[in-house]
Amino acid sequence: MNHRNILLEQLIVDFLSKVDKATSLLEEKFGTRCILRLWRTNKIERCGTIVDNITYELHGVGCAIRLPEVCIDFDYGPNGRTDGFDVWRLYMYACELPLKYQKYTDKKLLTTEFEDYISTGKIEEISPGTDGLYIIKGNGFI
Repeated sequence: MNHRNILLEQLIVDFLSKVDKATSLLEEKFGTRCILRLWRTNKIERCGTIVDNITYELHGVGCAIRLPEVCIDFDYGPNGRTDGFDVWRLYMYACELPLKYQKYTDKKLLTTEFEDYISTGKIEEISPGTDGLYIIKGNGFI
């Protein structure tokens, strides 16, 4: 596949936008976007409230944040990066918004298109040999 996949790009950008919104809320509350260390040093609970009805739940190397409109689940990358994504997280996000991303509520289809999209060079592994997180390469989807 050597052409743009506009819907997949939209899903990725939308997902990352929500991660940015969620991690900005974490930063406002805890002073950092990556709260894993706070949890691991028992400075915060594994689950809690950020503000009003917005909650977080830490797991492994990631965090799920329930915003009023959607639940966003992401993994922290190297050095606390939050711009990584993978098929599983995109699939879960698409399932949160089935009217907008109905096509990608089929995980097998999403996996196929994601793997094909890697070959375009528009996305790349966040760090070689890591846990399968990808990032938008260079200047994005121009």
